Amino acid sequence: MNTKLSLSQLGWQPSFQQQLSLDEFESTLPARVVAHHRSEYQLLSERGKHPLALTPSLPQMTPGDWLLLDDQGQFVRLLERKSLFSRKAPGSKLGQQLIAANIDTLFVVCSLNQDFNLSRIERYLALAHETGVDPVVVLTKADLCDDAEEKRRQVQQLDPLLMVESVNALESNSCQSLLSWCRPGQTLSVLGSSGVGKSTLINTLLGSEAQQTGSIREDDSKGRHTTTARSMHLLPSGAVIIDTPGMRELQLAECDQGVRRTFADIDALAQQCRFGDCQHGSEPGCAVQQAIEQGQLEPRRLTNYLKLQSEQARNAASLQQLRAKDREFGKMVKSVGTASRRMKKGY
Repeated sequence: MNTKLSLSQLGWQPSFQQQLSLDEFESTLPARVVAHHRSEYQLLSERGKHPLALTPSLPQMTPGDWLLLDDQGQFVRLLERKSLFSRKAPGSKLGQQLIAANIDTLFVVCSLNQDFNLSRIERYLALAHETGVDPVVVLTKADLCDDAEEKRRQVQQLDPLLMVESVNALESNSCQSLLSWCRPGQTLSVLGSSGVGKSTLINTLLGSEAQQTGSIREDDSKGRHTTTARSMHLLPSGAVIIDTPGMRELQLAECDQGVRRTFADIDALAQQCRFGDCQHGSEPGCAVQQAIEQGQLEPRRLTNYLKLQSEQARNAASLQQLRAKDREFGKMVKSVGTASRRMKKGY
């Protein structure tokens, strides 16, 4: 990656410029997070590379974030994000994990071999819709399945307006259809499970081996998991693209609007149910169940809709409780600090 670039080459847009005060415009340096490592952030600005050590005083940041640095290269503040991808922390951990920020277009990558999963695609679409980012479903590894066109049709049926592209991630000519989203100044990100070909796709768009790729395991047709850190790359087209590790688990939180947008057909049917609190099970006058009986709606789609709605509501409630505890702890620390200062002053 070239270390000295213009702000526009790094994806700087008017919405970020408008956040700067006159003093900040004259005395600070905008920089973008391009990688997140265990002990530091890697930044890029018009002056080149800047390592920024992780400290407790820094806000949580992720590739794609824009921040301001002072003359000594020290953190000043984080600029307001136009979009943010996050998920509930994996496993039993209670917290939020940031994935990527300030994205214009999301490539949802799914392979057409044994990894093909409509419910997983819907999960990624819900995340994109919640953040207001345009999703494009990119189907890879068509050469490893005999029904590629049928699977593509199934994805398109999720939403008639959904952009769906089938590519051979190893061939640049096959990936030309994606370049219409890779315009100068645009920021893209790729999300998908391990081994679906995200890194291969990025390498082809870059025209280089920037990301390590793995071969296909013959026992289950899955690629080997190779990307272990989030990083940003500059495309020859003038766009920037953020790679992410394969998501073995993507639990949604605070994603109600995203789920409803992804399942807009079910949401519209629910408005026609006899009861406003219909759970779309055995209630009389359920328009959703009627659509299933008439073959207009797949039972799988309803099952996934109910699952994602329940999951995001449960996780959202847990995160809200955690934030409330953090606020109470902060108040307690402030109160103790105030009392300590008063004691030292003798009153």
